[in-house]
Amino acid sequence: MNVAEYMSRVPERAAFPSVDELQAELRELAATHPDLIRTRRIGTSRLGEPLYAVTVGDGPADAVVIAGPHPNEPVGNVTALTLIELLCEDAALRAELGLRWHIVACADPDGARLNEGWYGKPGDRRAYAEHFYRPDLADQVEWTFPLTAGDYRFDRPLPETRALMRLMDEVRPSLVCSLHNGEYQGAFFYLDRPDATLARRLAGLPGLEGLPLHHGEPELPGAEPIVPAVYLTPPGARVGPAFGAGGSSADYAAAFGALHLATEVPTWADDRVADQSPTGRGYRRILAEGAAARRELIDVIEAAMRAVAGDLSVSSPFRRSTENTLETFRRLGELEEAALDEVVLDEAVPEGVALDEAALEGPGLDRPATTAEEFGNRQLLHLMRLRLLGTFLRMLDAEIAAGNLTPAIREQRHLLAERFETWYGQAEADPPGLPIEVRRLVAVQLGAILAAALHLAEPAAGR
Repeated sequence: MNVAEYMSRVPERAAFPSVDELQAELRELAATHPDLIRTRRIGTSRLGEPLYAVTVGDGPADAVVIAGPHPNEPVGNVTALTLIELLCEDAALRAELGLRWHIVACADPDGARLNEGWYGKPGDRRAYAEHFYRPDLADQVEWTFPLTAGDYRFDRPLPETRALMRLMDEVRPSLVCSLHNGEYQGAFFYLDRPDATLARRLAGLPGLEGLPLHHGEPELPGAEPIVPAVYLTPPGARVGPAFGAGGSSADYAAAFGALHLATEVPTWADDRVADQSPTGRGYRRILAEGAAARRELIDVIEAAMRAVAGDLSVSSPFRRSTENTLETFRRLGELEEAALDEVVLDEAVPEGVALDEAALEGPGLDRPATTAEEFGNRQLLHLMRLRLLGTFLRMLDAEIAAGNLTPAIREQRHLLAERFETWYGQAEADPPGLPIEVRRLVAVQLGAILAAALHLAEPAAGR
């Protein structure tokens, strides 16, 4: 199979579909291919939205594809549509892969509807921040699978998560793909096993569409790379207890021995995310500055929350997200510090080693920071500021819309709007590159799914 050729066939798309538009496209595909597509309801969302799985193919093994487990990550919704259409139109591909595909095109429709304000403007940073919504980890479809880790137990899966569990219980998949996208970083992947052959194939896909690989800080402190930009999936036993959440889809898929792949593609492209040349600044200093700036962010939001806490009356998703995300950011900082405590410090550049080589020597703190590390730390700060403050402002707007215009709410709405403009201006002065066309992002996700399925079908893949 020529994966690159299939990637090149992904059509152009100017925007992400709304939930209603996505469902309409799924119905149209089912009507066009009634002999190939079976659509069934697998559950109901928290707000009563029907959840559907689309089944294509009749292979002896099963694959589950989960799109939109995080509602601010809609690339996978389009990838799901593209995969369904491709499978329907290419009988040879279906036969070569030998899988029966079960595709959930939107795993969190309730959350997706709260992001639709920017879906029509991919890459518009202001629209993204002003209409952003992401639930806290313990309210995310991806991280609320049942989990037991020592004395820790999580057994409160969301209705959407239970629907995915029932689907996997029914089909006992050999492959599970969870589709994600981020903001400023390069493309990267998670695998649930240290399969270097598949990891190298995955790492080669983003470059086919001109996307850089991620070589900055890992998304989760301490994530172990298989090859650059392909990491071992963090186990739920490490993540869940730290954040009061559950396991991931990878943890649940492990019960079936399934190969689990998570794809992460960026929204903006910038070659600095893959630039491993040394800067003139120390890695320790870069980390210290980033940590201090993130603490300042938390202090600002906590002070604003204290100012309005006694006046809040609307139980909005924005309030829950703001309150819990603050706690998550604190815990992320603790995890980051714990990971740094394990680092062996390199007190000096080894004699005879060039500066650019030393920058790549191990994870020591007393070394030059790479351009990717410096860039990633700055962009992470911009991202955290705009996402958290944007959600806080939506929380206050929900109060105002309900007629709750207390002096504290009005004052904080004014002060934080000014703060938003300041932070937005700083982010715009340090842009993370140009927005990436939706087609290219979908192509990389599609290529990753096909590469994983093909790898699974290879005779040597006794996995």
